[in-house]
Amino acid sequence: MEYKIAEKFVSINGEGTKAGQLAVFIRLCGCNLNCSYCDTKWANEKDVPFTLMTEEELASYVEDTGVKNITLTGGEPLLDKDNEDVKLLLSRLSKIKDVFIEIETNGSIAIEQFKDVATNISFTMDYKLPSSNMEELMCLDNFNHLRSMDTVKFVAGSENDLKKVKEIIKKYKLTEKCNVYISPVFGNIEPVDIVDFMITNKLNDVNLQLQLHKIIWDPEKKGV
Repeated sequence: MEYKIAEKFVSINGEGTKAGQLAVFIRLCGCNLNCSYCDTKWANEKDVPFTLMTEEELASYVEDTGVKNITLTGGEPLLDKDNEDVKLLLSRLSKIKDVFIEIETNGSIAIEQFKDVATNISFTMDYKLPSSNMEELMCLDNFNHLRSMDTVKFVAGSENDLKKVKEIIKKYKLTEKCNVYISPVFGNIEPVDIVDFMITNKLNDVNLQLQLHKIIWDPEKKGV
């Protein structure tokens, strides 16, 4: 099977439970959402340049890097007309010695069908908040399939977003199921405002995260 790869590179993981660690990033083309704050819209365009690579070629690339963390991102890496194609890629990558695969998914695709492909695969799943303009497209059943190794990520751009974060965490008891992170929409809200909200609302077991790659490099830089 061949996959449309927008870019692949080695960097540090900018967010999530592996933040600060080396990771191989594989960015697939295309997304089914159009978030107001999306910072990778270029990878979602129909005419975006891409390289066709098979699962064997991608596995060989990862092995050559010598890096054990793999981040599949996009776009939306689980978006495919045939889910078996995604499973094939995940299965092949999971067989690389000592690797750990993180799937960055936007929360609109059902994850249940992928979670048992291998034991060394986790999900970092977005819940799109009101300011994204995509909240109505969230697959709420996903909350029933989260495990302790998985993460729910909220990207907040306003106080209204933060109120929704609190509501969703409580409704689905997320801190009892998985890791929970809040990130600011870059340039829309100050991190201190999120911290103040966390203190006021006693959001225990919730992590504030800043996108390290946007601090280390120019926020518009690709391939980092």
